Amino acid sequence: MRLIPYAPALRGLPVRGALLTTAALLLTTPTAPAQAAPEPYQGNWVYVSVTAADARSGAPATARGTLLLCDPPQAVGHREAVRACAELADVRGDLQALPARPDAVCPMRYAPVTARARGEWGGKLVQYTETFPNECVMAARTGAVFTLAETAPAEVPGPE
Repeated sequence: MRLIPYAPALRGLPVRGALLTTAALLLTTPTAPAQAAPEPYQGNWVYVSVTAADARSGAPATARGTLLLCDPPQAVGHREAVRACAELADVRGDLQALPARPDAVCPMRYAPVTARARGEWGGKLVQYTETFPNECVMAARTGAVFTLAETAPAEVPGPE
């Protein structure tokens, strides 16, 4: 084994040179712009949910929801995914613009439900929340978008 004599004058020189070289490279290397994290779902999709509260009994609210994918239309726990996607396509994902059914006749029963939707449509963020006096009024105002199955699905479809 050969020993290299200690030279205090050279101590730290290779480290300083490496640091200066690295700094110079970092300053002269062009950087790429930051990329947004990819969305888990491609195309048009909306997570829709309905929360019902029993105002008279004070029971806790019950909620059910599902992921509605529209390229192609599919959803676990949604009774009318194809129709809901077609209605959303007609208004370009703007749930406020969904046409109300003028021929709907709903009972004057107070059983409030809150409809919520969040997702992406045509590259734009979709967010919607509205409380209705009952499910009939909600369906008359929002069409098939919130036509969920009676029980929440065990799993939602994932991106492919």
